[in-house]
Amino acid sequence: MDASDELLRKHDPAALLTLDGVISDLNAAMASVLDRPAEQCLGCRFGDLLPASQRMSAESLVGHAVRAKTVAMRVLDFPGPGRASVACLIEARQVKDAATGEHLVWVHSLDARNDLTSLLIPFRMATTAGDLGLWMYSSREHSLEWLGGAPAVADLFPDPTAPLSRVMPSVHPDDRGALQQLVSSVSARSPWTRLRYLTEHDGWHELAAQTLRIQLGYGGPERIFGVVRDDTKYEKRKKRARAALAAERQRAKDTADFSSALITAATEQELQQVVLTRLAATFGACGALLALVDNGRLRVSTDAGIALWEVATTHGLPLNHPSPIPEAIRTGKPQFILGREDYMSRWPHGAGFPRIGRLGCDYAGTITPLSEAGNPPLGAWAMAYGNGYQPSLDEQTLMSTLADLAGQALKRIRSQQARVELATALQQTMLPTLPQHLPGLEVAARYRPCHGGLDIGGDWYDAFVMPGGSIALEIGDAQGHDVNAAALMGQVRLFMRAIADEERNPATVLTRTNELVLTTAPARFASCSLLHIDPRNGQVTGASAGHVPILCARRDGSHTVRQLPGGPVLGVVPDADYREETFTLDKDIALVLVTDGVVEGPGLTLEAGLERVGTLAGAAIRDGLNAEETADRILDSAVAVDHLDDVAVLVIRRT
Repeated sequence: MDASDELLRKHDPAALLTLDGVISDLNAAMASVLDRPAEQCLGCRFGDLLPASQRMSAESLVGHAVRAKTVAMRVLDFPGPGRASVACLIEARQVKDAATGEHLVWVHSLDARNDLTSLLIPFRMATTAGDLGLWMYSSREHSLEWLGGAPAVADLFPDPTAPLSRVMPSVHPDDRGALQQLVSSVSARSPWTRLRYLTEHDGWHELAAQTLRIQLGYGGPERIFGVVRDDTKYEKRKKRARAALAAERQRAKDTADFSSALITAATEQELQQVVLTRLAATFGACGALLALVDNGRLRVSTDAGIALWEVATTHGLPLNHPSPIPEAIRTGKPQFILGREDYMSRWPHGAGFPRIGRLGCDYAGTITPLSEAGNPPLGAWAMAYGNGYQPSLDEQTLMSTLADLAGQALKRIRSQQARVELATALQQTMLPTLPQHLPGLEVAARYRPCHGGLDIGGDWYDAFVMPGGSIALEIGDAQGHDVNAAALMGQVRLFMRAIADEERNPATVLTRTNELVLTTAPARFASCSLLHIDPRNGQVTGASAGHVPILCARRDGSHTVRQLPGGPVLGVVPDADYREETFTLDKDIALVLVTDGVVEGPGLTLEAGLERVGTLAGAAIRDGLNAEETADRILDSAVAVDHLDDVAVLVIRRT
């Protein structure tokens, strides 16, 4: 690459550094964010012009580009020309000046306008590591929005968004003026301010708070952020349910953001950016790297959180090399390394590649391939953890799911296919394969997208065994037939599964799911029905979130329509309450759950559609058809009338 003036002609901040990090040239935008004239920047070390807290990160970023000769990315906080610092996603790579032949490092800001939340990830990680909370204050709406941090601090503020007028009564009367001054401060960084705060369950807490003004990206919006520290001398144990909800809410949002960003990545650089800014934060790792296969060798990039030597020794390795990353890519199997002894026992011939220093007594690692065995090798991502770490089964599944999405995105980008291909893959990943055996029940499910347009949508179904032996069954419909509908469908199904492991009542599951969906600020809504069935006695407890009624088909050919109690669709009404009812499923009855595409259409009202499907189901049961055959008959009938919506069918019988 020609390291000439054209590299500095960017609108965004850019600079050329010598290999030891000294600025040799820069553009006006970089001088602006460094808050000093360009001539004063020349000849200075790049890291020395940043705040002290950022120097180590800047030096690590430049060092990776120089010695590993790979692209590295990191969010850096610049002093900025005004009252707010400027957070930028900086890419560093080595270039060569065509005129002089000199090797330089090109550092420049990447466009993060479509993913501003990635700029907040380092702040969230820092606050979590420091047992702090992070919130954002809207001066226009006079409201506080919780952004994450230590769960113990998050538990003090159960509402993710609240107007200042609701928070103020919980502050001691003598400290309310100090809080008002804190949120109205015009300085880049306010002093720490002490506040006495009354919680609902365990009395007064001594808090310390500070506000920061941060501009999200060069030329981006300015926001007021606050950090909160709990200085109370003694802390009572917080209620597990509320702490779990806070952690669950943050993890769900991180996962949803990660999935959506993978889906919308349009170039390989954007995919790199998504992985390197989100991967370590999503899984609590201390560093991550992305290794892609180019012409049979690895091309490695990093978030600068992995040791320099590990990147350097991995970059350029062939796929047949006897070390963990090539093996994971060749076999399509994830690798989990507990430490030095585990590494040496499994890869004795590859001990020096990478060297054992990183995987010593203090570190472990995970490696997840981006494609399965038998498919063309695409690459893998790796994360570093503390010694002995091994991900749970749920984390392994999530890593594999996200890696599969990343692999599909990479294939789509490289083959320049339509974006809908990845969206379709996402929906197929989200729709589960029903368990082969559900004790005491015969269950069949069918799904088909709408005719014409994009073959993607938001209909879903699920079935799984709950603690205690009861079986949860659900069916739902996220609004729309596009990428966002598929993403919302996946989020809702993930939320409901996670919550159902703890909650026995369908109404409570819907209430908590609605709260989680609202925290993601969706532009869509979703309806669903949820049943908990005890196959031993046929007791069914059900609730609905604005979904179509269920049908009860009997062996004599008759049927009835049952409208489950419940509440509004998910993602629209805050603090909504849902109701449920209990009834008995006899062995001569089949329950039929459908989405509205089955019972509504051009010239077909809901009442007429329910009557039509109920008659079909009753006849199928009378004729001795099993659940699979009954579901096929209903689906074929819906398709035959030229449906304009996605359709999903779930048939349930006791055995």
